[in-house]
Amino acid sequence: MTPDRLRPRIWHTDWMILRQLARVIGHDVAGALKPRDVVVDFGCGQMPYREVIEAKGVVYKGADLGPDAELQIGADGRVQAEDHSCDAVLSVQVLEHVRDLDAYCAEIRRLLRSDGTLFLSTHGTWLYHAHPEDHRRWTRTGLICDLEQRGFAVETIDALVGPLATTTLLRLTGYAYVMRKLPVVGPLLAGTLSVIMNLRAMLEDRITPAHIRMDNACVYWLKARLAG
Repeated sequence: MTPDRLRPRIWHTDWMILRQLARVIGHDVAGALKPRDVVVDFGCGQMPYREVIEAKGVVYKGADLGPDAELQIGADGRVQAEDHSCDAVLSVQVLEHVRDLDAYCAEIRRLLRSDGTLFLSTHGTWLYHAHPEDHRRWTRTGLICDLEQRGFAVETIDALVGPLATTTLLRLTGYAYVMRKLPVVGPLLAGTLSVIMNLRAMLEDRITPAHIRMDNACVYWLKARLAG
């Protein structure tokens, strides 16, 4: 069963990661923008965060390759939107799937107004997951460097889920994948194990020192502005 990314349940294997993302997006994005500000969700998928952003009176526009997105992304990576037409760009778990970082970042710069903000999350550590491709993982310093080399000034960066909890979640993902294949009881067993290991991971994350979490995160969440 695919989890609700805005309201994940503890019996989902991605619960800990998704709840952290929902929290920071609700606080940082929806909380920082004003009514009638425009945010483009660049690589929006099924637009799971639209509700929480629009609840603040912000104008949400989803951009993706598929026909269901409000803003279409062309084969050249260009979004069907005017230059400097949005106050913020949201990029959630997209950057690791981007083949051409230069083109993707250039398009974000084109879309943003001069005082606009980029809100971005991507993996530091995780399993290979092709949608349709999977190209990269980052360290904290590497992610900052890659964005700064492409015209952004990173203002804040946070680590979502540290290394100790991540190892537990990686094992959970593998165990649950196998369990779900068992007839009748498989989904129940997988859900029960998810609850136990998610609680364990939450405890492990709380006891992990902050500096270790920051340098070895499962997911990084950052806010950046156009350089200069």
